[in-house]
Amino acid sequence: MQPGKKRLLAVIGINTGFGSRLNRNRIRNTWMPTGQALRKLEEEGIVVRFVVGRSANRGDSLDRQINVEIQETNDFLVLESHEEATEELPQKAKFFFSSVVEYWDADFYVKVDDSIFLKLDEFVKILANLRGRPRIYMGCMKSGEVINEEGQQWYEPNWWKFGDEKSYFRHAAAPFYVLSRDLVRYININSDSLNTYAHEDISVGSWMIGLDTQYIAEKRFCCSSIYEDEICSIA
Repeated sequence: MQPGKKRLLAVIGINTGFGSRLNRNRIRNTWMPTGQALRKLEEEGIVVRFVVGRSANRGDSLDRQINVEIQETNDFLVLESHEEATEELPQKAKFFFSSVVEYWDADFYVKVDDSIFLKLDEFVKILANLRGRPRIYMGCMKSGEVINEEGQQWYEPNWWKFGDEKSYFRHAAAPFYVLSRDLVRYININSDSLNTYAHEDISVGSWMIGLDTQYIAEKRFCCSSIYEDEICSIA
């Protein structure tokens, strides 16, 4: 961090893809500020960016369309070394956290999908109350069965690593979760040696499980109307 420069409260990365312009516009028209309002939010300590990789065919129409949108909106973080693909979401998460901490110094780094509508003011209050606490891993915590039959939805090629009971460890659901600065720095430093699994949330959870991590199971992050005071919803 540059001398005299105040550390941000949070950087929020909105995971998006080439075919999700409609989702991005919905977010810009609801909870994400645009233009000068986005810059003002940054002055208040919150950075929000759409996060996208590059096409496997560099410079094709997909890349060009994103480049045009970037010029129009200036609200993207482009992972130049990552090829955008649904099956590469675990790698994308690793690229995101490894990259974002180099761009912005913040207390918290947030990953949210572009299908999520966020009550930003309420979310910021939650983060502000946690400022100063180390090794925070917060989200809608869950576990579940490891699928070991190839061809089934959610198949896990590394199923044998999870033991005879074939049950995943506790982890934050992929659509919306938070990591504190020290955990993201750990990912950044150790990126080359961190294993990824078939699913993003399992991959991130596996990086956390070997550390002295403070797990915060926050039901308001489950984006379901069955919980009171939820701060997010699924579009």
